[in-house]
Amino acid sequence: MRQILTVCLILAGLLLSATAAPQGAEPSAPPLTIDEVLSPAHRTAFRLPSYYWLPGDGILLFDPAKQDAERVLERYDPATGARTPLLADPAAALKGLNELLTAGGGKPEEKLDAPLELDAAGKRALHLIADDVFLQDLATGAFRRITRTPAAEAEPHFSPDGRWVAFHREHNLYVTRIADGKEYALTRDGRDTLLNGTLSWVYWEEIFGREDLGYWWSPDSTAMVYLKSDESKVPVSYFPDYEPATPAVHRQRYPKAGETNPAVSVWLAEVPGGKVRQIRFADPELEYVVRVHWLPHGRSVAVKTMNRAQNRLKLWLVDRRRATARVILTEESPTVVSVHDDLAFTADGARFVWASERDGRNRLYLYEISGKLVRALTPANLLVRASSGVAWVRGGLCALDEAGGWVYYTATDGAPIAPALYRSPLAGGAAERLTREPGSHRVGFSPSMQYFFDEHSSMSRPPGLTLHRADGEALRVVAAPAADHAAKLGLLYPEYLAIPAEDGFALPAQILKPTALEPGRRYPVILYVYGGPNAPVVGDRWGRDLLMNNLLVQRGYIWLAVDNRSASGLGKALEDTVHHKLMSGGEVADIVAAVRWIKRQPWADPDRVGVWGWSGGGTFTVQLMSQSREFRAGIAVAGVYDFRYYDSVWAEHLLGLPKDNPEGYKAGAPATWAKNLHGRLFLVHGLADDNVHPQNAWRLTDELIAAKIPFDLMVYPRQGHGIRAPASYRHLMVAMLDFWERWLKGENGEPVNSNQ
Repeated sequence: MRQILTVCLILAGLLLSATAAPQGAEPSAPPLTIDEVLSPAHRTAFRLPSYYWLPGDGILLFDPAKQDAERVLERYDPATGARTPLLADPAAALKGLNELLTAGGGKPEEKLDAPLELDAAGKRALHLIADDVFLQDLATGAFRRITRTPAAEAEPHFSPDGRWVAFHREHNLYVTRIADGKEYALTRDGRDTLLNGTLSWVYWEEIFGREDLGYWWSPDSTAMVYLKSDESKVPVSYFPDYEPATPAVHRQRYPKAGETNPAVSVWLAEVPGGKVRQIRFADPELEYVVRVHWLPHGRSVAVKTMNRAQNRLKLWLVDRRRATARVILTEESPTVVSVHDDLAFTADGARFVWASERDGRNRLYLYEISGKLVRALTPANLLVRASSGVAWVRGGLCALDEAGGWVYYTATDGAPIAPALYRSPLAGGAAERLTREPGSHRVGFSPSMQYFFDEHSSMSRPPGLTLHRADGEALRVVAAPAADHAAKLGLLYPEYLAIPAEDGFALPAQILKPTALEPGRRYPVILYVYGGPNAPVVGDRWGRDLLMNNLLVQRGYIWLAVDNRSASGLGKALEDTVHHKLMSGGEVADIVAAVRWIKRQPWADPDRVGVWGWSGGGTFTVQLMSQSREFRAGIAVAGVYDFRYYDSVWAEHLLGLPKDNPEGYKAGAPATWAKNLHGRLFLVHGLADDNVHPQNAWRLTDELIAAKIPFDLMVYPRQGHGIRAPASYRHLMVAMLDFWERWLKGENGEPVNSNQ
């Protein structure tokens, strides 16, 4: 279970483009190939070790950059920097695991992977292998099988005291006592439409930030709060699977905009298998249960709920003994309130830290348990920036050090987005920046709050891992940035720039171009966009698409990424400019202004500008090509082309209910404007996309055909939103390169062989 005191994640979208400062390529480096760009070895070279804090601030590391045989848990000595394998014989541990697997009819594992979590004592590790739960003794390395069932177990977690393991299976919640292996069912009514401790798709995607965690242990390990989701009235979507010969049909409960949501209730179960009670909330507007937090003393539970309009967020305090709830704080907005992870209570439960965007920027506040505001903790010039891996869940609170009198958080002070670690006194006073290196930081505090790990990268620096004291003092480099590996590849890094919008607003942008531009030459330009609120593609961090963008530059293109103001991540006030006007509230005007600025530059060919994006970026690509004549070609991957076809939580957060805002839905749908599309479009979709359903692509296809507009179409059977199968993803990258050569570069009218 992820604890707010040990993990603080900085926003890093899966599809965001590369960021870094300009640097010359190594002259001797050979040109990149598509297979080199996609090589797992290169991605692994820039990955950092996972770390696990032990009692007494001991440290274990698991380094994915090492070879399989060396990729084991290691003890780390902060005094010397030495790493020593935790187990005397890792090979024997793997052999023992495989004996358990094959004895049960399973396949052996080739290597030991990182554990899901350690118990509080640091003596045992949890693993989920072949859909069963395994326990590993960290002293001997020996594995023990916790479950052996045909059905899959998921989301196993230790109890705080380390005596129990909880998990869910077939929509029911279970606990196993480690001492004797006895299993207890906490729920028995689970079925396809009634989920216990596991989340419905829309909750998993939109509310809990792609984490399937629907249960929470009490601090004393004697009870559990869990969510029960009734999906019986949620409409069903269908996905044909074309293999084997007689196709199968997969079903998904997916509420589209305006449709019935899952009915979610909160329950309290005694462990191991005692009384189960429902917690009731006296609120007829309650539509969503968005967060659950136990108070440290374990006598109360905090629950956040939201209405369907998503403009009223309530914080409830639940008495554990009586299972009764009362509201202690209500957050309201004339537009919307966003879900956030930031809530931390003092040990006695008398005060708590809370995040709010009430003044247009995300800040932290201190409250009495009665709901009375004590003071703002973070200054107005800092924007507390997401502690989640997805843009739509807000955060930044890293740790509450009550004994030391500090609150720790990550925040950015402007563009480019570069979250750094700060702390502010709980008693009030000036904020103090603790991480001094430029770029973006994500940190994890030790149990004692005396140390933290800092994972950081910047525009000119690959990711590195350092160990610090709580006051920011650097103690040791744990994993140095792989700068030598980047140099061997001859990588160029983007520069940050600000491009003026029509009204002068500085739009964050990045550009990747050759070190030496040829005098008089005008280059074709590829623009990368996303466009969704609070989802910037520009930031001071290392980017996962850096190699691919370098390949584009080597083939004669200039690459840029630009954020429209509502996407910039620079505050809720900017997001609110598109409230109920998603994709029709000024996003196109901002990017068109940026493109016109680009076309005026001496290095850009104004007749050869392309645009592309994935998911929301695919949506934005079609909208840009349909509402301007600035683009010669564009690629739209997995986009939403009619927001009535997207899920209820996200679509209604930005557009309201379709019946209340029909014009907003119409104006924001690229399908509405497809008849005006200018330039050549390459439309791409996975046929098993359960996030943005393929019907979006079919709707746009119908509109383009009706308008007699030629376009290119590529579909990927059995592929989801990310088109993740290696062969399919490689095929897509090659197809995109061919498309740019044919329709954007256009120097000889024929595509080059991009399969190199």
